Amino acid sequence: MKPGKFITLEGVDGAGKSTHLDYLTDKIRSQGVELVVTREPGGTPLGEKLRTLLLNDPMQPDTELMLMYAARAEHVAGLIKPALVRGAWVLSDRFADASYAYQCGGRGIDAARLESLEIWTLSGFKPDLTLLFDVSPEVAEARRSQARAADRFEQEQVDFFKRVREAYLHRAEREPGRIKVIDASHSIENIRAELDRIMESL
Repeated sequence: MKPGKFITLEGVDGAGKSTHLDYLTDKIRSQGVELVVTREPGGTPLGEKLRTLLLNDPMQPDTELMLMYAARAEHVAGLIKPALVRGAWVLSDRFADASYAYQCGGRGIDAARLESLEIWTLSGFKPDLTLLFDVSPEVAEARRSQARAADRFEQEQVDFFKRVREAYLHRAEREPGRIKVIDASHSIENIRAELDRIMESL
């Protein structure tokens, strides 16, 4: 059986990922493809428990990073890889690029330490396609202020999100074949047209 495709959505909080995830979900399923929609941190019973801790409880940056990868290891082994093996596609709201952006860029953790965790837990496993929704931290903040109550990450200051954004764009420069940067300040119609063009490649 042909393995499925693994697609991830990334971007700072407030970039509009949730809106576009719903659109992509409908688009992929309309093609008759089995699709598993998931998120990070989370995706498994253990991952969801860790998500609650990560989004709400104060902790040291190193603790945060290790809990992220503990949840991710469980996510990959328990949900993502089994789905891909049976031919399903997987669409995830965040994956490993988020740790590079938030824990290295935002928190300032040495990238070499993150990369050692990636090697240990993922062994080179990566998404087939990553859609990076890019928007200025100021625009993202305005959008977040109109949304639900902020979690621990969303309460960070603009400078934090500037570092997160820079880290995301640096990652995209390193892997342009996998990571497609989308200007999330455009209209929803223009963004969806761009998503349609990108998805044609899969």
